[in-house]
Amino acid sequence: MASSMSLKLACVVILCLVVSAKMSQGAITTFGQLTSAVAPCIAYLRGNGAGPVPANCCSGIKSLNSAALTTADRQASCSFLKTFAGTVSGVNLNLASSLSGKCGVSIPYKISPRIDCQSVK
Repeated sequence: MASSMSLKLACVVILCLVVSAKMSQGAITTFGQLTSAVAPCIAYLRGNGAGPVPANCCSGIKSLNSAALTTADRQASCSFLKTFAGTVSGVNLNLASSLSGKCGVSIPYKISPRIDCQSVK
C-alpha cells in the first residue's frame, strides 16, 4: 500500500514538473506555488463534502486563480489541477468540480481529469 502511494506521488510530482516546465514567464512559475495552493484542499476533497470548504483551501484556489494572468498560466494551472484530480487517490471528483464555485471563484473550467486544458483561454 505504501509503495503504491509513493508511486502515485512520484507520478504527480513528475507530471507537475513537466507542466511547470511548460509554464510561461507569467505569474505562476513554480510547482511549489501550485502545490501550496491545492494542498489544503486534499482532506476536504477526500471527504463527503459535509461542512464548508476550509478557508485555507479557498484562499489557495483564489490565489492560484488571481496568479493565472495569461492563457499559458491558465492552461498550466488547468493541467496541474487535471493531473491532481486524476492522480491523487480518494479525491471525490464531484467535490473537485464544484470547488471553485464553493470558494466564490470563477474559473473557465471544472476541475476534472477529463478537461481539455488546451481549450482554456
